[in-house]
Amino acid sequence: MATKKKEKPAGEPGLAGKVAVVAGATRGAGRGIARGLAEAGATVYCTGRSVRGNPSPYGRPETIEETAERVTAAGGRGIAVRVDHTVEAEVAALFEKVERESGRLDVLACSIAGEDPVLGGWGSFWPQDFESGATALRQALLSHVITAKHAAPLFIRARRGLIVEVTEGDLLFGGGNLIHGLVKFALKGLAVQLAEKLRKYRVTAVAITPGFLRSESMLEHFRVTEENWRDGGKKDVHFLESESPLFLGRAVAALAQDRRALARSGDLTSSWELAREYGLTDADGRRPDWGRYWEKALPSLGPMEGGLRRHVDWLDRLARRGKEYLGIH
Repeated sequence: MATKKKEKPAGEPGLAGKVAVVAGATRGAGRGIARGLAEAGATVYCTGRSVRGNPSPYGRPETIEETAERVTAAGGRGIAVRVDHTVEAEVAALFEKVERESGRLDVLACSIAGEDPVLGGWGSFWPQDFESGATALRQALLSHVITAKHAAPLFIRARRGLIVEVTEGDLLFGGGNLIHGLVKFALKGLAVQLAEKLRKYRVTAVAITPGFLRSESMLEHFRVTEENWRDGGKKDVHFLESESPLFLGRAVAALAQDRRALARSGDLTSSWELAREYGLTDADGRRPDWGRYWEKALPSLGPMEGGLRRHVDWLDRLARRGKEYLGIH
């Protein structure tokens, strides 16, 4: 049974009394979003498959209980719920639990399988083995669709809410190998589809990308910690413009508090774009801007520049056709 809405006392954090589900909150972007929502005072259901005593299929040590504890320490209320988001019955049970316990849902952030090893690998597609292709699509894409499906009725009944699909890159194309690229491209399209289906219910759906993300696995790759991460710049100068997962979390939290968010439903946005708009900083007080950094680095990217030009040409043609259909001159 839904609880009666209470007014937020003056001086409380902007998301006090609000409820979020962060799907894929175990590590990386998902954990950062959970922490960002917590700083704003939200109750956060932290979901994933990795729990204490049953480690990650990726061989990682992080758990959803650990994320929930960090949420509570950051000022919110963390609730860990083990969910395999490819299993529809488990996802349905999750949202039944949220409605039963909290009576509302204000934010859904999907960061499921963001670093799934099955998406890994770079190179041309013709020599690649796609034996695990169906698994990759199920774990990294279908899981998002299933999760949005079961969250939607809560948003529709309330006639409000925010859905955030975490993707990669602020362009439509790209993303490593072919399967990886298709998944990240599809998540951007999923946000557009959700936006159009849910707009009449005043539910906002966006896709968002971090910049160069200092996830737990990336820190390990550079053999640094969050305390001395700048040492990683000795191996890769681009790493000096990286951002912590919390930066993305603060961007999502700011968007969740924006009463005008519906106007950007269907958008593909980024941590750095929202940081500019809302005046956000990272945990260390910096404001990393991967977008502007990338623009400056573009002349040195060689063959990638040609691909980006073709990307722009494709979008220009699409824009012209759209204007013709709409009679815009």
